[in-house]
Amino acid sequence: IPAATTVVTTIFPPSTTTPPSTTTPPLTTTTSLTTTTITPLTTTPKAYYLIESIDETVEPCEDFYHFACGTWLKNARIPEDTSVQNIFNLLDTKLDFNIIDLLSSTPGNGAVEPKAVINARNLYKSCINETNIEIDGVELVLSIINTELGGWPILQGASWNVSTFNLSNLLLKLRKYDNGIVFSVATATDQKNVSVYDIGLGQGSLGLQEREYYNIETDVTAAYRQFMNDFASQLTNETSSIAADVLAIYLFEKNISQYHWTFYEQLLRVNETIQTIVGNLSNSFKSNFDFTNYLRQSYLIDNVTLLDTDIVSVSEVAYLVNLSLILEQTPAPVVQNYLIWRFMMNRASSMPKRIRSTREQFDRVFYGISSEPARATTCANYVNDNMGFAVSRLYIRKYFDDNARNQSKELIKNIRSSMMTMLQQASWMDNESKQKAIDKAQAIYENIGYPDYVASDNITQLEKMYTEYVFNASYINNVLEMQRVNAQEDFRTLREVVDHRSWGDLSPTVVNAFYEPSTNALSFPAAILQMPYFNKDAPNYLNYGGIGMVIGHEITHGFDDDGRQYDKNGNRVPWWSNSTINQFNEHKQCIIDQYSNYTLNGEQTQGENIADNGGIKSSFFASQSYACVENFENVNLY
Repeated sequence: IPAATTVVTTIFPPSTTTPPSTTTPPLTTTTSLTTTTITPLTTTPKAYYLIESIDETVEPCEDFYHFACGTWLKNARIPEDTSVQNIFNLLDTKLDFNIIDLLSSTPGNGAVEPKAVINARNLYKSCINETNIEIDGVELVLSIINTELGGWPILQGASWNVSTFNLSNLLLKLRKYDNGIVFSVATATDQKNVSVYDIGLGQGSLGLQEREYYNIETDVTAAYRQFMNDFASQLTNETSSIAADVLAIYLFEKNISQYHWTFYEQLLRVNETIQTIVGNLSNSFKSNFDFTNYLRQSYLIDNVTLLDTDIVSVSEVAYLVNLSLILEQTPAPVVQNYLIWRFMMNRASSMPKRIRSTREQFDRVFYGISSEPARATTCANYVNDNMGFAVSRLYIRKYFDDNARNQSKELIKNIRSSMMTMLQQASWMDNESKQKAIDKAQAIYENIGYPDYVASDNITQLEKMYTEYVFNASYINNVLEMQRVNAQEDFRTLREVVDHRSWGDLSPTVVNAFYEPSTNALSFPAAILQMPYFNKDAPNYLNYGGIGMVIGHEITHGFDDDGRQYDKNGNRVPWWSNSTINQFNEHKQCIIDQYSNYTLNGEQTQGENIADNGGIKSSFFASQSYACVENFENVNLY
């Protein structure tokens, strides 16, 4: 879900050892005179999980963070294949092992599995079969480049025929493989009327992801150019002109990047989005590139004929205007080289080892890692990213406790009620805005665990999702086939009915939680409903402090700097009074200033910081109202 905001806060530090599955044995201490047996206050794995993280040498009233997390911070190590270690990474690693186990196993007792699950297994098998990947080589991809995409000058040199260059046709053929490189065209819900779909036109992506990477020369920019050089050198014996071509490609992308909007700029300038119709698109902004024809031809990839009255939302207009000028002024070989490079860059991980290694060397610099994930992990992630609901059918049957769904519903109900009370008591909101905010909180929809059809004996809906996915033993063929199907599905969606209760592309096998403003919906996938966030047998105060804080965090996103722009139905329309907006801006400045005192940009992180503060506050208030019936004492916490 593109607009979803992810929770980024660590709730509890992770366990570095396996907690005991039985009661904790008594501790025995011996002095010169006596032997004393001490029975621990806590005897459960959940307690051990916390005890092995806290540092009791720290005074909690002076430094609660290091009291709660100090021992874990001392013992934690960053894995070689990632640049950070936190609870999400640990649970992701656990999930990776679970998925590898599920996809590697075979159904027992002659059980017949849905075709979707069988295809997920086949995709995984083709990915881990490195022998076949080496045999397949690069011939299929090079054939597509030469026969469909017009060749690659960096390999062909002077023999490349510039007279065949047609920018619009090239971009269309790349879009057929789900590539929106210099600009994006995709189907999305109409932000001002979420009951219908519209066409989104906006900026594309960058090879280095963010504009700031191109502003100064660093190890990252050098590694990026080396990646291009090494990649191309693996595909030709004529390397004399590669360095010059690589520099031209990089400078072209650097030029484009100067007009690329950051995520924060997209939030700030959302009101600059132009909404028009296909028939009037050419009059909406100045460009020598025929975007109208491009849109029409794109949707014909899946035989969808656009009407003049179809709605188009154009974002990042200034980028598109400048892009069209740059494309017009740049020599055709440079544009062709760049677009094919971006296509190949994204395919590197599907190719033989000598090609993959060029990507891996770049990733080590870009992500700050010292080794690559195991092949099985890479393949499990790829299958889960692309066939997550098929994987989830296996996951929830083996690893998920359905009690978590019911208990989570109760937590959400209580924390939502707490948030509504907080809104009612908010002195900075006028009465009309306050009531609308309460109504919005009440209207929030919840997706918990997994959609029912994933576990159902009726597999019709699951099969329908992946009916066009048919894989063979060739991994690169399977990847390209999936890209083609994804592109067709995106265009097809334009004529479908909007389902606000759908999970969309968010599968249950994701360790995260989400709030989607365009549907006013919370999503808590099955994979996050586990320790240390949640345990069905844990005391309420642990669940409120864990998944409860995450729930509060996501609910608060409905009222942060982005979420406040969407009403209870998900439409991006004004619904707060000007006085309430002014008061909100004054209050949020406190958050911005506070977090800017640390190594953060308080402006850019304000949404997450507001959600963290609102999340812990609403969860704490809910725990006071609903969890106190357990009558626990402070000493029981540790």
